[in-house]
Amino acid sequence: MTPIKIDFVSDIACPWCAVGLASLEQAIERLGDEVSVSLHFQPFELNPDMPPEGEDILEHLMRKYQITAEQVAQNHEHIRERGAAVGFSFNLDGRKRTYNTFDAHRLLHWASASGDAEAQRRLKWRLLSAYFSEGADPSNHEVLLSAVEQVGLNVTQATEVLNTEMWHDEVRQQQQFYRSQGIHSVPAVIINDRYLVQGGQPPEAFEQALRQIAAES
Repeated sequence: MTPIKIDFVSDIACPWCAVGLASLEQAIERLGDEVSVSLHFQPFELNPDMPPEGEDILEHLMRKYQITAEQVAQNHEHIRERGAAVGFSFNLDGRKRTYNTFDAHRLLHWASASGDAEAQRRLKWRLLSAYFSEGADPSNHEVLLSAVEQVGLNVTQATEVLNTEMWHDEVRQQQQFYRSQGIHSVPAVIINDRYLVQGGQPPEAFEQALRQIAAES
């Protein structure tokens, strides 16, 4: 069994990150006992300057990518299809705004610091589902604490994180590190601190990369 370390650099406000994570997990499952994977979620904010009240999602996407409302709708349909192919349900019509995700990243970092990698993975999926499937506000502390409770993490400790600046500097430093390494779009999947697979690739692409890296190892 070949040990493989994966750093999944992403934002919970990124639909392709949900697609990419689902694809990656399917690829890992296909390899079975051939590899032993340690998966770590690393922070990346697509919109670090997003105000607390967020922004209308249509206006934001049109301005950021210089596209029309029709092109936004076409992109949404493509994302829905890709999500369905890997078992993730997007309800993008219910997502009216985009929000600041920094506190969500602090909670994910806290979950990782607890030493329970599986708990961090569960929280990551719960936050992605809350935003993309349910249209919830991932900057809202009630939404975040509900996610913490649903995945079985300590709500009292999470509340302390949100009500203070715990893990603030650590998350900022991690984000700056990945930007300094040339990561400017996500998901960015870094394997064994050496190989980069960029974007929401299909499972076959991740499987091929993992098999090749495992063979080289």
